[in-house]
Amino acid sequence: MNERYLTNDNSPARENLVFTLGDEEYGINILKVQEIRGYDTVTRIANSPPYLKGVINLRGAIVPIVDLRIKFGLQNVTYTPFTVVIILNVGQKIVGIVVDSVSDVIHLDPEQCRPAPELGVVVNTDYVLGLGVIENRMVILTDIEKLMTSHELALFEQLSLET
Repeated sequence: MNERYLTNDNSPARENLVFTLGDEEYGINILKVQEIRGYDTVTRIANSPPYLKGVINLRGAIVPIVDLRIKFGLQNVTYTPFTVVIILNVGQKIVGIVVDSVSDVIHLDPEQCRPAPELGVVVNTDYVLGLGVIENRMVILTDIEKLMTSHELALFEQLSLET
């Protein structure tokens, strides 16, 4: 088991919100999730990276919205009635991520977690904590704080100050 997937009490994070991006399922620690919202219009920010869709006003807080489908380089990104924004607590920031859909919350026992595969330097998998295996289903367990790099969090801080 990958040590990065351990919680404060040294046991694996057991509850994961599962979402889809393309044909793959991803899981994030449910304790990072603040809420799930339908995709709505955002205020675009000039000269921001393509994956940064813009910002929303969430009860007085300016929240940057990142489209993970664009960040991961998925082709044919379309918005459907199932497209949602997951509002997350990342470090000291609130960030929204756009995903294709949310399916469920899964409970993982330690024996259901496999270490992340070693893919070398060609593919950055620092954000992959491991793989959750449930029957014939495989969920990519992600560390959302590693996925949102320090550079991006600094960009989000700058956006909050400007708006």
